[in-house]
Amino acid sequence: MAKIKKTIKVNGENHEVFAESREPVLWVLRDRLGLTGTKYGCGEGACGTCTVLIDGKAERSCLVAFEDLEARHSIVTIEGLAQDGELSPVQKAFVEHNAFACGYCTPGMIMQATDLLTINPNPSRSEVIEAMNENLCRCATYPSIVTAVESVGDETGSDSEDRS
Repeated sequence: MAKIKKTIKVNGENHEVFAESREPVLWVLRDRLGLTGTKYGCGEGACGTCTVLIDGKAERSCLVAFEDLEARHSIVTIEGLAQDGELSPVQKAFVEHNAFACGYCTPGMIMQATDLLTINPNPSRSEVIEAMNENLCRCATYPSIVTAVESVGDETGSDSEDRS
């Protein structure tokens, strides 16, 4: 594989990175930039553990090659969600609702939930379940995860008809 040099924007800061062209963004973030909050799970995009936001959309970083960042130039990792020392509303909700057990899937779950709530600020329970369904939790903390995501949606002040 050929190594290439690119400037990429991660968590609001530009970084000049030299990496293999086909190297997954997951490894660029972890090994080149030291952002280890993004976890390696399956390496095949099936588990969601490595989810980050690329141009505001939840993406599996193990499936995106470094060379493909040309058109996708803004990455947000779990470390980038907190602002001025304050956790994001989704991060706070996961803590408040104990929406983690071992915590390994938590960064990917939070990134997926952040994407959902950006698109749909007050999702129904079924919409939360559907959106979070592709992220795997080996500890089966799904009920707490769904409750945490719903609670952030509840902060918008409107009720959804499908809550139970």
